[in-house]
Amino acid sequence: MDNPFNDRGVSVTRNALSSAGQVFPLRDIVGVQVVTVPKNKALPRIISAIGLVGAIVGGVFRSPVGMVCGTMLIVVGWLTWATQDVTHRLMVQTPNGEREALMSTDREFVERVSAAVHEAKSAAAAPKV
Repeated sequence: MDNPFNDRGVSVTRNALSSAGQVFPLRDIVGVQVVTVPKNKALPRIISAIGLVGAIVGGVFRSPVGMVCGTMLIVVGWLTWATQDVTHRLMVQTPNGEREALMSTDREFVERVSAAVHEAKSAAAAPKV
């Protein structure tokens, strides 16, 4: 690998992958995989459902506190959904198991790191002439 990869605190050299204070020697890396983690749907729905029940019960018993708290929980559930990001992780397989090397919301960046690792491994495996 003639030009080492170095971007956003992640570096790939001919000897190692370094990310978030972790160093993975290339000789120990069996493979890399990009995994996409979608938004969590359950938690926002549960929070909003509890808020909806609270608002309905507050309305039935004519309780302003119940209606306000229920409405606030509905909004909190929506904000929980709206502020979540889809994340992409670079999983590194080593003889000791699989570990997360990198997490980002930018899939293209994670795929570039994966390609750099593949390129560095193939360059290290190529015979020196």
